Amino acid sequence: MSTTASTATTTAARVLPGRAAPELDLPIAGGGRFRLSDSRPGLFTMVVFNRGLHCPICRAQLSELNRRIEELAERGIEIVSVSGETAGRAERIRTEWGIDRVPLAYAFTEPQMRAWGLFVSHAIKDDELPVFNEPGLFLIRRDGTIYFESILSMPVGRPGLDDLLGGIAFWTEHDYPARGGH
Repeated sequence: MSTTASTATTTAARVLPGRAAPELDLPIAGGGRFRLSDSRPGLFTMVVFNRGLHCPICRAQLSELNRRIEELAERGIEIVSVSGETAGRAERIRTEWGIDRVPLAYAFTEPQMRAWGLFVSHAIKDDELPVFNEPGLFLIRRDGTIYFESILSMPVGRPGLDDLLGGIAFWTEHDYPARGGH
């Protein structure tokens, strides 16, 4: 195994369902802060890690969440989107993409990305941040433990919102435990 691969393996966090989620305390585009420890959803806090302004697939995902935020709230799901963007670029996402209902937390650092077990990429184009996280989606219970996680190494393959909501309905109806934590 190469030194690079070995280092990458040893620095990646193991974030597992059933265990406490790493803390998040980040500024929000347009003002305010998001603190995961302050979140008190009816059912879950949905933390959506997005790649940033350069990603059209992130734009589509955030646009759908923005459109359906009331439906999610009715199901007891609060949403926050998190990226490593700067304040100015996060504000551009908010205004240019019309994401006016989903809180856009920014200034997510590389150590935080690794603490959440996310894949980290380096820019290959001028419009990308020098370092950014690849997509991830976590459902965090009211007690701060992880219930569900989807971590991707590429921008495609995110769980569809309707599939995820169907799963959530089944899981809650059947008191289904978090899986994969061992």
